[in-house]
Amino acid sequence: MGRQNVLELRGVSKVYGTVIKTQALTEVNLGFEEGSFSAIIGQSGSGKSTLLNILGTLDKPTTGDVLIAGRRTTEMKKNELAKFRNVNLGFIFQFHYLLPEFTVFENVVMPYLIKDKGSVPFAVKEKAEKLLALVGLSQVKDKNSQQISGGQQQRTAIARALLNNPKVVLADEPTGNLDSDASEAVYQLLRRINKEFGTTFIIVTHDRRIAEKTDRIIEIRDGRIVMDVDIARAV
Repeated sequence: MGRQNVLELRGVSKVYGTVIKTQALTEVNLGFEEGSFSAIIGQSGSGKSTLLNILGTLDKPTTGDVLIAGRRTTEMKKNELAKFRNVNLGFIFQFHYLLPEFTVFENVVMPYLIKDKGSVPFAVKEKAEKLLALVGLSQVKDKNSQQISGGQQQRTAIARALLNNPKVVLADEPTGNLDSDASEAVYQLLRRINKEFGTTFIIVTHDRRIAEKTDRIIEIRDGRIVMDVDIARAV
């Protein structure tokens, strides 16, 4: 019996504008199994960013459904969806979006503060400490987030994305601003987390070297899926 889909798009289309309409996505059907490690590739303007935003429930499709853990997110109200997203999805962005006035540790616990405003309980602090150890940042946890290197900032963002034990982590160009050594280190870290914890990863990338190391490559062009190769099963 195969693994179940943790995230699924069914007949998703996205149109922007009312007078002048732009078709960003057309009838996209995709399923991502629990514990899978996939890459989405495509040139600028292909619909890649729109697809990522819809996968992450940051944008709603014009037509079609987005299911996460079996729930139809397209039917949720704004506040319900925000809470659901914070618990079920983790995000890693190219530009980190760390808060410069906070330390590395404080940035990592930020998803909890968003979810449950107030003091951070010991169990959450302990989880953050373990995640910082996992990504190799224990020694810089009390430094301001702007006092560490780009690679360390990205690893901080990875730890932050994992704080709430998300079912799926969406990574938008996670190695885009890093040199080749730092890019490889980030890839190895994501792969390790995927294998050890069974976290589902969906990586949007321009970097073919990174994409070819994943288990599945999905290519989008002009808002349509033109290639979907499951490398792990093809081997």
